[in-house]
Parts: sequence; structure tokens; C-alpha cells
Amino acid sequence: MSTDSPTGRASPHEAGFLERIFAEQQAPLTRYAAKFLGDPDRARDVVQDTFVRFMAQPRETVEGHATEWLFTVCRNRALDVLRKEGRMRAFEEGEAERVTTAEPRPGKALEQSETHAALLRLIDRLPRNQQEVVRLKFQNGFSYKEIARITELSVGNVGFLIHTAVTRLRAEFAAQKP
Repeated sequence: MSTDSPTGRASPHEAGFLERIFAEQQAPLTRYAAKFLGDPDRARDVVQDTFVRFMAQPRETVEGHATEWLFTVCRNRALDVLRKEGRMRAFEEGEAERVTTAEPRPGKALEQSETHAALLRLIDRLPRNQQEVVRLKFQNGFSYKEIARITELSVGNVGFLIHTAVTRLRAEFAAQKP
């Protein structure tokens, strides 16, 4: 057995070992990676990286289980790509322009105005004590303690009224959306 590596260990390069494994496993690995990634080009990149890592292995560490080793490394590399892409999100069409412009998107002010008006109409439909605490909290910026002093209610009662009102407002606002 000849050795190609400076350490005296046999490498996968000798006697056509790498060529044989590459010829046998390139297509199955590419199909496997493509199923993970949904993209044959990225799959080919992953398979290429897998074979580069394979070439760096001493032959004795992969001989007898080269196929399993290749599929394990290929799978891990494909998962790494997916994880990386999970952190990176591609821009949808037109999204880059919205991110790069300092101006609000067209219609945003109108949309906010309509939302505000709809919420005010919903607040008007709340019981009087809930209307009062919601307006004091969200329109005037008072703390629960300050609202309690103003309304002569306990801080706990103020919190309960606000919570109940906000829950109802969310549900009714969501029901209005098409």
C-alpha cells in the first residue's frame, strides 16, 4: 500500500479511491442535498464542499464507510446552509426599496389614520369606566397609580379594567379586518 500523505498515512487519493467514490456518489449526494435545499445549484456547492472535506481525511478513517461518511457530512453541510439562510431572509420584490427609502410607504399615513379612527369608535362602545381608564392611559399617558388617584379606583381595579378593555378591543378590531 503506497502513501500519498506526508504523515505516511494512506490518503483517499491513492489508487483511484477518490475517483471511484466521486463517480459512484456524486449524483446520489447531489439528489440528497437538493431534496434538503430545494435548489440543485446550492446542492452541488454542498456536495463539492463535502468532497473537499473527504479529500482531507486519511483513507483509514473513511475506508469501509465512505458512503455513510459522505452522506453524513453532506447532510450536516446542507443543514448548515439552511440554518444560515434561516437567519438571512431574502427581500421580497419591492421590499429593498421600502427599506432604503426614508419616506414612509404611500398610504401609510392614511392607513394609520383609519386604524386610529376605528379604534376610537371601538373605545366608544366600551363600558364607561373602561373608556375612561383607556383614554387616561393611552391618550393622556397616565400611569396606573395616577389613574387610580384620578378615578378613585384601586390600582388593581384600574389594571383589570385596562386589561379587559384591551382584550375586547383586540378581539373586536381583529373581527373587523377582512
